[in-house]
Amino acid sequence: MKIIIVGCGRLGSGLANQLSQEENDVTVITIDEDYLEALDDHFTGQSLVGVGFDREILVKAGIEHADSLISCTDSDDTNALVARIAKKIYKVPKVIARLYDSSKVDLYNALGIQVIATTQWGIERTKNLLTFKHFDSVLSLGNGHSTVEIVRFNIPPLLDKKKIEEVLPIHEVRVIALSRKNETFIPNRETLLHSRDVIHLAASSDTANQLRERFIF
Repeated sequence: MKIIIVGCGRLGSGLANQLSQEENDVTVITIDEDYLEALDDHFTGQSLVGVGFDREILVKAGIEHADSLISCTDSDDTNALVARIAKKIYKVPKVIARLYDSSKVDLYNALGIQVIATTQWGIERTKNLLTFKHFDSVLSLGNGHSTVEIVRFNIPPLLDKKKIEEVLPIHEVRVIALSRKNETFIPNRETLLHSRDVIHLAASSDTANQLRERFIF
């Protein structure tokens, strides 16, 4: 995967190191060259020094071909601007912005920007969010010790004609809605899934992580 990381603090550098080790094509953008020292000796990606919302820098980073982008600088405004540029102008499939001010969550979501809260998301969870294709967390609720994730699950062909109760642990998740073509409804446990259906569900963070591991295909 081609992944762009804007910001090279603890989260950004940690993501860059892990994703690079997993043979992803990673580019890091930082305004301060000193932060690049946090990248380890095995980092094989590209690093650029500049402002993350500079379109020339983003193009040089390969945004026109990127699969995912995360902006995790120490500025909410910068993260929102970078995310909006990536989503609206370059149509990057998966865009995430780190958020310090939780009061802005609804605003960011309304703009189509997926957000993560700094106190709730570690490097491993954020990495999964960046790289997982079928199962995406769209919102995290609660505190660092007890969180519930609202998850979007894109149904792949492998699960076509399967009942919801055959696919999901019914007693551990709550299916909120199922979208199929131009129709959205609340399904029941015996509803048959179709390839390309999109379901939204609520689950604890532990259960969501278990489902991510289960549905890697």
